[in-house]
Amino acid sequence: MTFNPTQVFDELSSTTEKLFKGYETLQKMDDVAVATTPKELVFQKDKVKIYHYLRDTPATCKIPVLVSFAMLNRHDVLDLQPDKSLMKKFVDLGLDVYIMDWGYPTQADKYLTMEDYIDGYMNDAIDFIRKKHKVPKIHKMAICQAGTYSMIYASRYPQKLKTLTTYVAPFDFGARENMLYKWAEYLDVDTMVDTVGTIPGEMIDSAFSMLKPSMNISKYLGIMDNIDDEDKVSNFLRMEKWKSDLPAIAGEMYRKYIKDLFKGNKLINDEFYLGGELVDLKKMTVPYLNVYATGDTIIPNKSTLAVMDKIGSKDKTEYAFPGGHIGVFVGGKSQKELAPTVTKWIMERTK
Repeated sequence: MTFNPTQVFDELSSTTEKLFKGYETLQKMDDVAVATTPKELVFQKDKVKIYHYLRDTPATCKIPVLVSFAMLNRHDVLDLQPDKSLMKKFVDLGLDVYIMDWGYPTQADKYLTMEDYIDGYMNDAIDFIRKKHKVPKIHKMAICQAGTYSMIYASRYPQKLKTLTTYVAPFDFGARENMLYKWAEYLDVDTMVDTVGTIPGEMIDSAFSMLKPSMNISKYLGIMDNIDDEDKVSNFLRMEKWKSDLPAIAGEMYRKYIKDLFKGNKLINDEFYLGGELVDLKKMTVPYLNVYATGDTIIPNKSTLAVMDKIGSKDKTEYAFPGGHIGVFVGGKSQKELAPTVTKWIMERTK
Protein backbone atom coordinates (compact mmCIF):
# COMPACT_ATOMS: atom_id res chain seq x y z
CA MET A 1 0.00 0.00 0.00
CA THR A 2 1.47 3.34 -1.08
CA PHE A 3 1.58 6.16 1.44
CA ASN A 4 -0.18 9.22 0.04
CA PRO A 5 0.53 12.31 2.15
CA THR A 6 -1.97 14.38 0.20
CA GLN A 7 -4.77 11.92 0.97
CA VAL A 8 -3.82 11.82 4.65
CA PHE A 9 -3.79 15.62 4.81
CA ASP A 10 -7.21 15.81 3.12
CA GLU A 11 -8.69 13.28 5.58
CA LEU A 12 -7.25 15.14 8.57
CA SER A 13 -8.59 18.42 7.21
CA SER A 14 -12.02 16.88 6.64
CA THR A 15 -12.10 15.41 10.17
CA THR A 16 -10.99 18.72 11.69
CA GLU A 17 -13.70 20.56 9.79
CA LYS A 18 -16.34 18.08 10.99
CA LEU A 19 -15.19 18.44 14.58
CA PHE A 20 -15.34 22.22 14.30
CA LYS A 21 -18.86 22.07 12.84
CA GLY A 22 -19.82 19.61 15.56
CA TYR A 23 -18.55 22.00 18.21
CA GLU A 24 -20.64 24.78 16.65
CA THR A 25 -23.67 22.47 16.63
CA LEU A 26 -23.25 21.60 20.31
CA GLN A 27 -22.79 25.25 21.23
CA LYS A 28 -26.19 26.06 19.72
CA MET A 29 -28.00 23.22 21.46
CA ASP A 30 -29.71 23.28 24.85
CA ASP A 31 -29.81 20.28 27.15
CA VAL A 32 -31.78 17.50 25.44
CA ALA A 33 -35.01 16.50 27.13
CA VAL A 34 -36.41 12.98 27.42
CA ALA A 35 -39.78 11.70 28.67
CA THR A 36 -41.67 14.85 27.66
CA THR A 37 -45.16 13.37 27.15
CA PRO A 38 -47.33 15.06 29.82
CA LYS A 39 -48.09 12.91 32.85
CA GLU A 40 -49.00 13.40 36.51
CA LEU A 41 -47.98 11.61 39.69
CA VAL A 42 -50.99 9.75 41.08
CA PHE A 43 -49.54 7.20 43.51
CA GLN A 44 -46.38 6.72 45.55
CA LYS A 45 -45.13 4.15 48.02
CA ASP A 46 -41.59 4.55 49.30
CA LYS A 47 -39.48 5.39 46.22
CA VAL A 48 -41.87 3.75 43.74
CA LYS A 49 -44.19 6.10 41.86
CA ILE A 50 -47.07 5.69 39.43
CA TYR A 51 -47.66 8.31 36.73
CA HIS A 52 -50.77 8.73 34.60
CA TYR A 53 -50.31 10.04 31.04
CA LEU A 54 -52.61 13.00 30.43
CA ARG A 55 -55.11 13.08 27.58
CA ASP A 56 -56.98 15.79 25.72
CA THR A 57 -59.88 13.45 24.97
CA PRO A 58 -61.37 10.43 26.78
CA ALA A 59 -59.62 7.12 26.18
CA THR A 60 -61.21 4.81 23.64
CA CYS A 61 -60.13 1.82 25.72
CA LYS A 62 -62.24 1.80 28.87
CA ILE A 63 -59.87 -0.42 30.85
CA PRO A 64 -56.56 1.21 31.86
CA VAL A 65 -53.07 -0.10 31.11
CA LEU A 66 -50.19 -0.24 33.59
CA VAL A 67 -46.68 -0.35 32.06
CA SER A 68 -43.59 -1.54 33.95
CA PHE A 69 -40.04 -1.25 32.67
CA ALA A 70 -36.98 -3.22 33.80
CA MET A 71 -35.38 -2.01 37.01
CA LEU A 72 -31.91 -2.00 35.44
CA ASN A 73 -32.69 1.15 33.42
CA ARG A 74 -35.20 3.97 33.50
CA HIS A 75 -38.52 3.79 31.67
CA ASP A 76 -37.71 7.05 29.82
CA VAL A 77 -36.67 5.10 26.71
CA LEU A 78 -40.36 4.36 26.17
CA ASP A 79 -40.88 8.12 25.78
CA LEU A 80 -37.50 9.12 24.37
CA GLN A 81 -38.74 11.98 22.17
CA PRO A 82 -42.12 12.96 20.68
CA ASP A 83 -41.60 11.13 17.37
CA LYS A 84 -40.05 8.09 19.07
CA SER A 85 -42.37 7.62 22.03
CA LEU A 86 -44.16 4.32 22.43
CA MET A 87 -46.13 5.77 25.35
CA LYS A 88 -47.31 8.81 23.38
CA LYS A 89 -48.32 6.54 20.52
CA PHE A 90 -50.39 4.35 22.84
CA VAL A 91 -52.08 7.46 24.24
CA ASP A 92 -52.77 8.77 20.72
CA LEU A 93 -54.25 5.39 19.77
CA GLY A 94 -56.77 5.58 22.61
CA LEU A 95 -55.22 3.68 25.52
CA ASP A 96 -55.43 5.01 29.08
CA VAL A 97 -51.82 4.55 30.19
CA TYR A 98 -50.10 4.47 33.58
CA ILE A 99 -46.39 3.82 34.07
CA MET A 100 -44.38 2.56 37.06
CA ASP A 101 -41.29 4.45 38.14
CA TRP A 102 -39.20 2.14 40.33
CA GLY A 103 -37.17 5.09 41.59
CA TYR A 104 -33.52 5.13 42.65
CA PRO A 105 -32.79 2.59 45.40
CA THR A 106 -30.16 3.55 47.97
CA GLN A 107 -28.32 1.55 50.62
CA ALA A 108 -31.43 1.95 52.76
CA ASP A 109 -33.22 -0.33 50.28
CA LYS A 110 -30.68 -3.16 50.19
CA TYR A 111 -33.00 -5.50 52.09
CA LEU A 112 -35.94 -5.10 49.71
CA THR A 113 -36.87 -8.49 48.28
CA MET A 114 -38.52 -9.72 45.10
CA GLU A 115 -41.63 -10.24 47.23
CA ASP A 116 -41.55 -6.54 48.12
CA TYR A 117 -41.48 -5.61 44.44
CA ILE A 118 -44.03 -8.10 43.08
CA ASP A 119 -46.43 -8.79 45.97
CA GLY A 120 -45.85 -5.29 47.33
CA TYR A 121 -45.24 -2.41 44.94
CA MET A 122 -46.64 -3.99 41.77
CA ASN A 123 -49.71 -5.36 43.51
CA ASP A 124 -50.36 -2.08 45.32
CA ALA A 125 -50.13 -0.14 42.05
CA ILE A 126 -52.55 -2.48 40.30
CA ASP A 127 -55.00 -2.32 43.21
CA PHE A 128 -54.79 1.48 43.18
CA ILE A 129 -55.67 1.66 39.48
CA ARG A 130 -58.45 -0.94 39.83
CA LYS A 131 -59.99 1.05 42.65
CA LYS A 132 -59.57 4.41 40.89
CA HIS A 133 -61.30 3.19 37.72
CA LYS A 134 -63.77 0.93 39.55
CA VAL A 135 -62.82 -2.10 37.47
CA PRO A 136 -61.99 -5.64 38.66
CA LYS A 137 -59.16 -6.09 36.14
CA ILE A 138 -56.65 -3.94 34.25
CA HIS A 139 -54.35 -4.48 31.28
CA LYS A 140 -50.69 -5.04 32.14
CA MET A 141 -47.66 -4.35 29.94
CA ALA A 142 -44.09 -5.07 30.96
CA ILE A 143 -40.61 -4.95 29.45
CA CYS A 144 -37.62 -7.28 29.90
CA GLN A 145 -37.02 -8.03 33.60
CA ALA A 146 -40.38 -6.47 34.50
CA GLY A 147 -41.95 -8.89 32.01
CA THR A 148 -40.59 -11.81 34.03
CA TYR A 149 -41.91 -10.26 37.23
CA SER A 150 -45.29 -9.53 35.64
CA MET A 151 -45.56 -13.15 34.49
CA ILE A 152 -44.93 -14.24 38.08
CA TYR A 153 -47.54 -11.73 39.22
CA ALA A 154 -50.08 -12.96 36.67
CA SER A 155 -49.55 -16.52 37.91
CA ARG A 156 -50.39 -15.40 41.45
CA TYR A 157 -53.12 -12.84 40.78
CA PRO A 158 -54.76 -13.71 37.43
CA GLN A 159 -58.10 -12.39 38.70
CA LYS A 160 -56.71 -8.83 38.66
CA LEU A 161 -55.52 -8.74 35.04
CA LYS A 162 -57.52 -8.42 31.84
CA THR A 163 -54.49 -9.10 29.62
CA LEU A 164 -50.73 -9.35 29.89
CA THR A 165 -48.32 -8.10 27.21
CA THR A 166 -44.60 -8.61 27.66
CA TYR A 167 -41.76 -7.32 25.49
CA VAL A 168 -38.33 -9.00 25.14
CA ALA A 169 -38.73 -10.72 28.50
CA PRO A 170 -36.58 -13.64 29.74
CA PHE A 171 -38.28 -16.75 31.09
CA ASP A 172 -36.00 -19.69 30.36
CA PHE A 173 -32.48 -19.02 31.59
CA GLY A 174 -31.16 -22.51 30.87
CA ALA A 175 -29.96 -22.00 27.31
CA ARG A 176 -26.54 -20.34 27.56
CA GLU A 177 -26.83 -18.74 24.13
CA ASN A 178 -25.14 -15.43 24.85
CA MET A 179 -22.46 -14.08 27.13
CA LEU A 180 -24.88 -12.54 29.62
CA TYR A 181 -26.42 -15.92 30.43
CA LYS A 182 -22.99 -17.58 30.55
CA TRP A 183 -21.51 -14.94 32.87
CA ALA A 184 -24.46 -15.21 35.26
CA GLU A 185 -23.72 -18.90 35.73
CA TYR A 186 -20.38 -18.02 37.38
CA LEU A 187 -21.43 -14.82 39.13
CA ASP A 188 -20.76 -14.84 42.88
CA VAL A 189 -23.87 -12.86 43.70
CA ASP A 190 -23.69 -13.63 47.43
CA THR A 191 -20.30 -11.95 47.72
CA MET A 192 -21.54 -9.00 45.62
CA VAL A 193 -24.61 -8.38 47.75
CA ASP A 194 -22.91 -9.08 51.07
CA THR A 195 -20.11 -6.66 50.14
CA VAL A 196 -21.85 -3.71 48.48
CA GLY A 197 -25.48 -4.14 49.59
CA THR A 198 -27.35 -2.24 46.89
CA ILE A 199 -25.79 -3.02 43.49
CA PRO A 200 -24.60 0.11 41.61
CA GLY A 201 -26.15 0.58 38.19
CA GLU A 202 -22.73 1.17 36.65
CA MET A 203 -21.67 -2.33 37.69
CA ILE A 204 -24.60 -3.88 35.83
CA ASP A 205 -24.14 -1.62 32.81
CA SER A 206 -20.51 -2.64 32.39
CA ALA A 207 -21.61 -6.23 31.79
CA PHE A 208 -24.10 -5.19 29.11
CA SER A 209 -21.45 -3.04 27.44
CA MET A 210 -19.19 -6.07 27.07
CA LEU A 211 -21.88 -8.13 25.30
CA LYS A 212 -21.13 -6.34 22.03
CA PRO A 213 -18.11 -4.07 22.60
CA SER A 214 -17.87 -3.11 18.93
CA MET A 215 -21.10 -1.13 19.31
CA ASN A 216 -19.40 1.16 21.83
CA ILE A 217 -16.97 2.16 19.07
CA SER A 218 -19.29 2.13 16.07
CA LYS A 219 -21.87 4.44 17.65
CA TYR A 220 -19.25 7.18 18.10
CA LEU A 221 -17.87 6.65 14.61
CA GLY A 222 -21.43 6.89 13.31
CA ILE A 223 -22.19 10.17 15.04
CA MET A 224 -18.93 11.59 13.71
CA ASP A 225 -20.33 11.29 10.19
CA ASN A 226 -23.34 13.36 11.23
CA ILE A 227 -21.77 15.66 13.81
CA ASP A 228 -22.99 18.79 12.00
CA ASP A 229 -26.62 17.55 11.86
CA GLU A 230 -28.40 19.00 14.90
CA ASP A 231 -31.36 16.60 14.75
CA LYS A 232 -29.17 13.50 14.59
CA VAL A 233 -26.89 14.78 17.33
CA SER A 234 -29.95 15.48 19.51
CA ASN A 235 -31.26 11.95 18.92
CA PHE A 236 -27.84 10.53 19.81
CA LEU A 237 -27.59 12.59 23.00
CA ARG A 238 -31.08 11.61 24.14
CA MET A 239 -30.20 7.95 23.88
CA GLU A 240 -26.88 8.48 25.66
CA LYS A 241 -28.63 10.45 28.40
CA TRP A 242 -31.02 7.56 28.97
CA LYS A 243 -28.23 4.97 28.93
CA SER A 244 -26.23 6.90 31.52
CA ASP A 245 -29.18 7.19 33.92
CA LEU A 246 -28.48 4.03 35.92
CA PRO A 247 -30.52 3.21 39.04
CA ALA A 248 -29.01 0.94 41.64
CA ILE A 249 -30.59 -2.47 42.32
CA ALA A 250 -31.86 -3.54 45.73
CA GLY A 251 -29.42 -6.21 46.95
CA GLU A 252 -31.75 -8.93 48.23
CA MET A 253 -34.01 -8.68 45.20
CA TYR A 254 -30.97 -8.97 42.94
CA ARG A 255 -29.67 -11.98 44.90
CA LYS A 256 -32.89 -13.93 44.31
CA TYR A 257 -33.11 -12.79 40.68
CA ILE A 258 -29.64 -14.17 39.91
CA LYS A 259 -29.72 -17.29 42.09
CA ASP A 260 -33.27 -18.52 41.44
CA LEU A 261 -33.75 -17.36 37.85
CA PHE A 262 -30.46 -16.84 36.01
CA LYS A 263 -28.59 -19.60 37.85
CA GLY A 264 -31.33 -21.96 39.04
CA ASN A 265 -33.78 -21.45 36.12
CA LYS A 266 -36.51 -22.29 38.59
CA LEU A 267 -39.44 -20.40 37.04
CA ILE A 268 -39.63 -22.36 33.78
CA ASN A 269 -38.91 -25.62 35.65
CA ASP A 270 -41.82 -25.15 38.09
CA GLU A 271 -39.49 -24.81 41.07
CA PHE A 272 -39.72 -21.08 41.78
CA TYR A 273 -41.11 -19.91 45.11
CA LEU A 274 -42.26 -16.42 46.03
CA GLY A 275 -43.40 -15.60 49.53
CA GLY A 276 -43.16 -19.27 50.44
CA GLU A 277 -45.56 -20.34 47.68
CA LEU A 278 -44.75 -22.21 44.48
CA VAL A 279 -45.37 -20.09 41.37
CA ASP A 280 -47.44 -22.24 39.01
CA LEU A 281 -47.34 -20.87 35.45
CA LYS A 282 -50.42 -22.92 34.60
CA LYS A 283 -52.36 -20.50 36.80
CA MET A 284 -51.45 -17.67 34.41
CA THR A 285 -54.71 -17.90 32.48
CA VAL A 286 -55.18 -14.32 31.23
CA PRO A 287 -54.90 -13.49 27.50
CA TYR A 288 -51.22 -13.10 26.70
CA LEU A 289 -49.23 -11.32 23.99
CA ASN A 290 -45.52 -12.18 23.86
CA VAL A 291 -43.46 -9.64 21.87
CA TYR A 292 -39.89 -10.63 21.05
CA ALA A 293 -37.18 -9.00 18.92
CA THR A 294 -35.78 -11.24 16.21
CA GLY A 295 -32.38 -9.53 16.43
CA ASP A 296 -32.18 -9.46 20.23
CA THR A 297 -28.58 -9.95 21.43
CA ILE A 298 -29.45 -9.49 25.12
CA ILE A 299 -32.42 -11.85 25.63
CA PRO A 300 -32.33 -14.92 23.34
CA ASN A 301 -35.61 -15.64 21.54
CA LYS A 302 -35.65 -19.15 23.01
CA SER A 303 -35.62 -17.66 26.49
CA THR A 304 -38.65 -15.51 25.68
CA LEU A 305 -40.72 -18.05 23.76
CA ALA A 306 -40.23 -20.97 26.16
CA VAL A 307 -43.01 -19.68 28.40
CA MET A 308 -45.71 -20.20 25.74
CA ASP A 309 -46.02 -23.93 26.43
CA LYS A 310 -45.87 -23.49 30.21
CA ILE A 311 -48.69 -21.03 30.89
CA GLY A 312 -52.35 -21.88 31.27
CA SER A 313 -53.67 -19.18 28.93
CA LYS A 314 -55.76 -20.46 26.04
CA ASP A 315 -55.59 -17.05 24.35
CA LYS A 316 -51.86 -16.56 23.73
CA THR A 317 -50.06 -14.94 20.81
CA GLU A 318 -46.43 -14.55 19.73
CA TYR A 319 -45.37 -11.38 17.94
CA ALA A 320 -41.98 -11.38 16.19
CA PHE A 321 -40.66 -7.84 15.87
CA PRO A 322 -37.78 -7.26 13.43
CA GLY A 323 -35.05 -5.48 15.33
CA GLY A 324 -32.99 -5.47 18.49
CA HIS A 325 -33.71 -5.33 22.20
CA ILE A 326 -34.01 -1.53 22.36
CA GLY A 327 -35.19 -1.05 18.78
CA VAL A 328 -38.54 -2.45 19.87
CA PHE A 329 -39.22 0.90 21.52
CA VAL A 330 -37.37 3.56 19.54
CA GLY A 331 -37.37 2.41 15.92
CA GLY A 332 -39.69 3.71 13.23
CA LYS A 333 -41.49 0.35 13.05
CA SER A 334 -42.29 0.66 16.73
CA GLN A 335 -44.52 3.62 15.90
CA LYS A 336 -45.92 2.36 12.60
CA GLU A 337 -46.40 -1.35 13.34
CA LEU A 338 -45.83 -2.40 16.94
CA ALA A 339 -47.99 0.14 18.77
CA PRO A 340 -51.03 -0.21 16.46
CA THR A 341 -50.81 -4.02 16.53
CA VAL A 342 -50.59 -4.19 20.32
CA THR A 343 -53.35 -1.60 20.74
CA LYS A 344 -55.65 -3.54 18.41
CA TRP A 345 -54.94 -6.76 20.32
CA ILE A 346 -55.80 -5.07 23.64
CA MET A 347 -58.90 -3.36 22.26
CA GLU A 348 -60.26 -6.67 21.01
CA ARG A 349 -60.02 -8.02 24.57
CA THR A 350 -61.59 -5.02 26.29
CA LYS A 351 -65.24 -5.73 27.01
